[in-house]
Amino acid sequence: MLSIIQAAGWPIWFLLLCSIIGLALIIERGISLRSAAVFSAAARDHAYELARQTHPNAEQIQRLKKTNALGHIYANLLQNKDQPETVRQHAAEDAGSEVYFQLNRYLPALGTIAVIAPLLGLFGTVVGMIEIFASYQPQGSDPTLLANGISMALYNTGFGIIIAVPTLIAHRYYRSRSDYLLHRLEIEASRFNRFLSQLS
Repeated sequence: MLSIIQAAGWPIWFLLLCSIIGLALIIERGISLRSAAVFSAAARDHAYELARQTHPNAEQIQRLKKTNALGHIYANLLQNKDQPETVRQHAAEDAGSEVYFQLNRYLPALGTIAVIAPLLGLFGTVVGMIEIFASYQPQGSDPTLLANGISMALYNTGFGIIIAVPTLIAHRYYRSRSDYLLHRLEIEASRFNRFLSQLS
């Protein structure tokens, strides 16, 4: 591996940095977008139990708010339990905006890496081509410099594509995953809001 990095030349370090950041973001989003990190049956049951109480305990509501994204939305609705339905709906929308930000966090950065990785690979290719032309002399080219330039061009192009493809796949998957989770949260919030209306 070290010999490949050496053959690819100094432009490869930009691609290696992209690969490290991309992998870290993929792992982080994979953990954050798990269903268990967004939903939990315990939070749902606890929210409905608090809703049945005449005056829900403020401390319990705050604990519910910190459980996960669904608990955060439930807590905002419970804090406005005695308010009209429209007020509760606005409270749910405010909580939904915060959750939307958390679910889509780092996705733009992941998409950026998917876009710039091939460009950095192309940059390495250009540097390699410069090396090739620099090795040319009227009396004859140096085979070593020529081989170094070709290696730099090909390795950087290959690394750029290898980094971009899985990063782009992960970005598209996590974007659709985020949309799905937000849709489920919206359904749960509407259901809970209707339940609070029935208690009024």
